[in-house]
Amino acid sequence: MRAVIQRALGAGVAVDGEVVGGFEGPGVVALVGVTHDDGPDDAATIARKIADLRILRGERSVSDEGAAVLVVSQFTLYGDARKGRRPTWQAAAPGPVAEPLVDAVVADLRGRGLDVSTGVFGADMAVHLVNDGPVTIMLET
Repeated sequence: MRAVIQRALGAGVAVDGEVVGGFEGPGVVALVGVTHDDGPDDAATIARKIADLRILRGERSVSDEGAAVLVVSQFTLYGDARKGRRPTWQAAAPGPVAEPLVDAVVADLRGRGLDVSTGVFGADMAVHLVNDGPVTIMLET
């Protein structure tokens, strides 16, 4: 499992022009990708890292601050563009494998009492954010 975590001053995600998730104020955006051999342990690890990474101002974590999290599924994190000009997506897990694991990340974060919003799995989404710092961290299990 991979996640790109961006510290943000605000973020949102829209589907068909309708805002479906987001937050105002400090928080993090987590773009989450799943590969074929990922499982519940990977989802738990990614969720723990998202909650506990000390990347907010003052070396604080989302858990420390009660900050918001926007989770967006992103299979393109497993795109491979080493050959040619067209990436392949073979390393990305198919929807029936990936969606429950992204949902598990969200459930774990919510179980920690965090304010979590999401995009819509598999939808064409418009994601916007104000990257704070900028701070962007890549996580991988």
